[in-house]
Amino acid sequence: MTEATQKLSDVGVSIWLDDLSRSRITSGGLQKLIDEQNVVGVTTNPTIFAGALAKGESYAEQVAVLAKAGTDVTTAVFEITTDDVAAASDIFKPVYDATNGFDGRVSIEVEPGLAHDAAATIEQAKALYAKVNRENVLIKIPATVEGLEAITETIAAGISVNVTLIFSLERYRDVINAYLAGLEKAKEAGHDLSKIHSVASFFVSRVDTEIDKRLVAIGTDEALALKSKAGVANAQLAYEVYEQAFTTERAKFLLDAGANKQRPLWASTGVKDPSVPDTTYVVELAAPEVVNTMPEKTLDAVSDHGVIEGNTIAGSYAAANKVLDAIGALGISYAEVTELLEKEGVEKFIVSWNELLDTVTAALNSAK
Repeated sequence: MTEATQKLSDVGVSIWLDDLSRSRITSGGLQKLIDEQNVVGVTTNPTIFAGALAKGESYAEQVAVLAKAGTDVTTAVFEITTDDVAAASDIFKPVYDATNGFDGRVSIEVEPGLAHDAAATIEQAKALYAKVNRENVLIKIPATVEGLEAITETIAAGISVNVTLIFSLERYRDVINAYLAGLEKAKEAGHDLSKIHSVASFFVSRVDTEIDKRLVAIGTDEALALKSKAGVANAQLAYEVYEQAFTTERAKFLLDAGANKQRPLWASTGVKDPSVPDTTYVVELAAPEVVNTMPEKTLDAVSDHGVIEGNTIAGSYAAANKVLDAIGALGISYAEVTELLEKEGVEKFIVSWNELLDTVTAALNSAK
């Protein structure tokens, strides 16, 4: 293991890779990351699958079989992506067993076009779970208003969930509430609560990108001094929300019944601003019981030169509040920014999903 990733793991951070492809699975590359860089999980999204399938060669055999069978493109994407996730889940099964389900997780997302349709999201979450058929899969559901209902009902069915596209503290509180409501329903239905896990994916760099754009437009020394601070501050305060939420009587009752906490996950941790150190969203957000899902470039940067200094979230809340208050005092609306980011997040995933459909359509046609 690299020194930095081992130190990060020792703090209590679960390192998950934000990438998956069939070539990474079949080449042994994924296993190598487990063995050498403390990787204990994987997340996927439509953008990742679109990129993997665009390269295409490792999917040619399956695409040819699907084309010969006359499979439609939506079904083909479902088959291809769930096969990858099932294979990755098998690779991570020893980690899953060793950590009692805490890690060793692989995530797959419902179609982004369903983000505002709770019933369709629930239906597809169940279909994905049944198709992958691995206990260590997480079904990704976006934290839209409609997604909250879907989170509750999917958890209630005993299915583990990765809640994605969280930007605001208020929505994060709603997500935790949806999780607890789902656990309460699952308990009533007789499900084993210890088998149900969830993470809440709080996006980091996108917050900085949008707020920094507005700070630069203001252009004062005071505004520019706040650049690249909002994302970390927002995530630090999300950890405070997490700490508070799972000490309530409601949460403790469920935990005593065998339930697991819904851990915070730092997503969008690749640094976009070249003037900011490329390990920022990892080293400044290290704390027990968090997941940090990193693109390989960020993971390699951390392995190479990340300086891990223990729990860097502890004691940060007052300073984090000051950062967000100062940004608000400049006339930048936190609510407006986070609402915009959620809307754009769904739209970007829909674009990627359409690219994925186009790529598979072309592959099916050429294989006929």
